[in-house]
Amino acid sequence: MNFYLLFKSLHLIAAISWIAGLLYLPRIFVYHVENKEKKEATEIFETMERRLLFYIMRPAMILTWVFGLILIHINGFEIFSQLWMQIKIILVIILTGYNEYLGKCRVALKNSTNTKSAKFYRIINEVPTVILIFVVFAVVFKPL
Repeated sequence: MNFYLLFKSLHLIAAISWIAGLLYLPRIFVYHVENKEKKEATEIFETMERRLLFYIMRPAMILTWVFGLILIHINGFEIFSQLWMQIKIILVIILTGYNEYLGKCRVALKNSTNTKSAKFYRIINEVPTVILIFVVFAVVFKPL
């Protein structure tokens, strides 16, 4: 069995799951903010947000990192000398910070201390898409 391809596949599956959550959670925040006066609706959104973050996004993020680090180990740490890997790692660190920021936003919505608008959440919803585009191009084209 080719363990490199196994771990690469698992890395991609985890990353896709994580990105899906990063794209969906801010959209739920939009609906949450737009329906903040409806107690029943906000309770549903809070449940959706909590489950998405803790049951899908966080495990997928951790698995993305674990399988990515395994791939780095298999390839050798000299891979960090390549620009595409430096770009990818920086962008994945930014996505990790973004993931944690969304967690703070979820808490603010839950505690009714949110000061952000639905428009704000619509705008930040584009962050993972832009980063994903750069990651894919860096990995596929591997610039020097």
